[in-house]
Amino acid sequence: MTFQEEKIEDFIAIFESVQTRIKKVEGCQHLELLRCTEPNNIFFTYSYWDDEAALNKYRHSDLFRSTWSKTKLLFADKPEAWSTMTV
Repeated sequence: MTFQEEKIEDFIAIFESVQTRIKKVEGCQHLELLRCTEPNNIFFTYSYWDDEAALNKYRHSDLFRSTWSKTKLLFADKPEAWSTMTV
C-alpha cells in the first residue's frame, strides 16, 4: 500500500488500533506490518490465515470494512494484494 506522505502517521495509528482485533479473528495465525525502506511510504501487511475461506470471511467482516474505509482515504496509489503459498 502506497500512502500519501502526510498520511503515514494516520495509517500507522489505524493499524495499531485494530491489529489486536484482527489477530483475534478466527483463522488468523499471524499479522505484522512491514515498511519499505525506500520509498518509506510503502507498507505491507503480512498475515497467515488457516485457509482462503478464513481470509475471505475476514474480508467480508465489519472490522475489515470499517478499517478499509478509513485506510483507503490515505492512499497515494492503487493498493495491491497477493495471496501466496509455500512451494
